[in-house]
Amino acid sequence: MSFFAQIIAWLNIPMNFLGKTLLAPIGVMPGWLSNTIISALVGVVLLIVFKYTSNQKAIGRVRDDIKARLLAMKLFKDNIPVVLRAQGRIFLDALLLLFHSLRPILVVIIPFCLILGQLGLWYQARPLKVGEEAVVTVQLAGSEDEPWPQIALDSSPDTKVTIGAVRIISRRQICWKIKAAENGYHHLSFRLDRQQVGKELAVGEGFMRVSIERPCLRIADLLMNPAEKPFGEDSSVCSIHIDYPERLSKTSGTDWWLIYLFVGSMVFALIFKPFFNVRI
Repeated sequence: MSFFAQIIAWLNIPMNFLGKTLLAPIGVMPGWLSNTIISALVGVVLLIVFKYTSNQKAIGRVRDDIKARLLAMKLFKDNIPVVLRAQGRIFLDALLLLFHSLRPILVVIIPFCLILGQLGLWYQARPLKVGEEAVVTVQLAGSEDEPWPQIALDSSPDTKVTIGAVRIISRRQICWKIKAAENGYHHLSFRLDRQQVGKELAVGEGFMRVSIERPCLRIADLLMNPAEKPFGEDSSVCSIHIDYPERLSKTSGTDWWLIYLFVGSMVFALIFKPFFNVRI
C-alpha cells in the first residue's frame, strides 16, 4: 500500500497548487455562497463525465424497460404472477443500472477524493484567532517500549507555548498547548535529537487553508490532509496534529460542508440533466 500512498502524495503536489489558485475566492466569499457555487460546478462536471463514460444507450434501454414493467404492474394489478414477474425484472434492472454506473464511478473516484481533500482545507476547520490556544500533538513512530527521542518545540515570536511538553506514554504522543500571537501562516519547528521537523500553523479570521495534520504515508491520511509533505516510513515522527476549532455553519462548517456539497451537487445535476441530455 505504500506504493499507492506515494502516488497520492505525488498527486497532492499539483493539486495543492491548483487548490491554492483556483479555490482562492473562497477566502473572500461567504461560506454558503462559495460552497453553493462549488456544488453547482461539481454537479455539472460529474454529469458530463457520467454522460461520456457510461453506456447511455444501454441505460436508456433499461430505463424504458423499467417504465414498461411499472405500466404492466398498473394494468395487470389483479394478476399476481404478472405483478411478481414485473417486480423481479425491476429489481434486476436496478442492479443493471448500478452495473452501468461502475465505470463512471471508477473514473471519478480518485480525482473526486483529491478535490474533497482540497476543499476540506478551507471548510473542515477554522484558523486560530490571535490570543486563542490550541493543542499540538506529535505522534511518534514505533512501539510503546522503544526509547523516546529528545524532543522540543522551538520558541517563536508568532506563537507562545503555554503548557508542555506532556508525554502520553501509552499512545507514544507528546503534546503542547500553544497560543497564537500574530495573523498569518507560521511554521512550528520541532527538534527530535538531530532531526528537525515542521508543521504549518494558520492564524487569522474568516476562511484560510487550514492544514489540521501533517500525515504519514497512509492513503486515508494523505487524502484528508494533502497540504503538507508527509513523513516518510523511516521518520521517527508519524504525524503532527493541531486541534483547530471547528467551523460552525450548516453550509460550510466542519463536516456539514461535505453533506451540503453532496446534496447540492445532486440537486444541480438533476436540474441540468435535461440540458445535457443525460440518462442516469
